[in-house]
Amino acid sequence: MTDRAPGFLRPGPLKHDAPEPLEGPVVATITGGTILWFVLFLVQLPFYGWFDEHGHLWWVWTCLAGAGLGLIGIWYVRKRDAAIKRDAAADGATAAGGTSGGAASTDGPSGDGTSSDGSGTAG
Repeated sequence: MTDRAPGFLRPGPLKHDAPEPLEGPVVATITGGTILWFVLFLVQLPFYGWFDEHGHLWWVWTCLAGAGLGLIGIWYVRKRDAAIKRDAAADGATAAGGTSGGAASTDGPSGDGTSSDGSGTAG
């Protein structure tokens, strides 16, 4: 028996960089999945007794949990999408107008994180 791991488990340099993350219609995807979970919950409700008799009642509640977590997911991705758009608009405005006059910076003239009045707070 050897004290070395097989070749595929040995750490080593990466042979290639990781791909860029895919950006797609995230809100629509999460919304579609949430609707699917809720529809599955509604379809299983008439068969509640059968699921209970056969020990598969957790299927019904899994669909309801998927729909509930999907609602949280919709809220999250909508906020994320809005933040990405706000950031892109702010970057575009900054690039088009030059600098913003230093209003967004917390560094004052001394560069020590204090505002220009020396109070230690920005803006």
